[in-house]
Amino acid sequence: MIKGFLYVCMSSLVLYASPFVTPTQEIQANGIVKDMVLKEGSLLFATDNGVVQVYDYEAKIFTKTIALEKVKDFTGELTPPRIFSVDMYEERYLLLSDSGKGGYSNLWIHENNTTTQLLSHTDKIAAIKARFVTKEKILLGLLSNEAVLFDVKTKKELFRVQLSESKFSDFALNDNKSQAVFACESGVLNVIDTKTGKILKELKGVNVDNVYKVDFKKDIISGAGQDRRGALYDVTMGTGTYIEGSFLIYATGLSPTTKKVAFAMDEKNNISIYNRSSKSKIAELQGQKSTLNTILFKDENILFSSSDDSTVMMWQLP
Repeated sequence: MIKGFLYVCMSSLVLYASPFVTPTQEIQANGIVKDMVLKEGSLLFATDNGVVQVYDYEAKIFTKTIALEKVKDFTGELTPPRIFSVDMYEERYLLLSDSGKGGYSNLWIHENNTTTQLLSHTDKIAAIKARFVTKEKILLGLLSNEAVLFDVKTKKELFRVQLSESKFSDFALNDNKSQAVFACESGVLNVIDTKTGKILKELKGVNVDNVYKVDFKKDIISGAGQDRRGALYDVTMGTGTYIEGSFLIYATGLSPTTKKVAFAMDEKNNISIYNRSSKSKIAELQGQKSTLNTILFKDENILFSSSDDSTVMMWQLP
């Protein structure tokens, strides 16, 4: 009788345990991947080797490479610039890179096989992340936790807003790019209007330390916290909750419908997939070898991840 009972219990645990998932595809980039975006059926990789690569994950081929010229480092030697951030709007590519001088950034537009510089070290802007809001307007996240809207045509700032005195970590745009959420080392998230820079909401009370990464889809925000908390905020309600991790959480991503959320929850660089509403674990993705920095959902079942190495992984949820 006891053996039968134990067998039923063990069978139930196996039945309801979240499945382990291995990658369906491993993609080798040109260098350590610092940023990754998913645009029009292709992945864009920004590397520390001064290169942006465009990868067609269905055909399994690289379709385009954009290489920046080498810059002088602090020793005076020529070295490939680290590309911190990449984006694309139609056929226009956006690159944000290290200038090699004073910690300031270079900003580039690549279009029609021509690369044009918009900002250099002489502009003294220490930007960490850049994204298109429109084809002619770029949102910048500065290390000083300032949000800047930059006009491509005039090469001028349309607004600059100081969000707090804490160091900037990350920002994410919502689906229609009308709002952006900014994360910093304090754990407080600021939601701004991307046209005016006006702070619309201050979200706090969930993370008590640095929020490394954020995602923003529909009216939901997820945050990857140094305090081992995977934050979930409802922007409309202004309320938040969290899922507890066992290690510092470096990356997060929301599925397009926000029904699923991903967090890098442990020291083994595994990715945990949850039902956002119930917080129940759906699957665990195993195989990433380094600290995760980006998680992107293509749809509700296919996602991509990159970490502090040259391997990008594609996953298929059961």
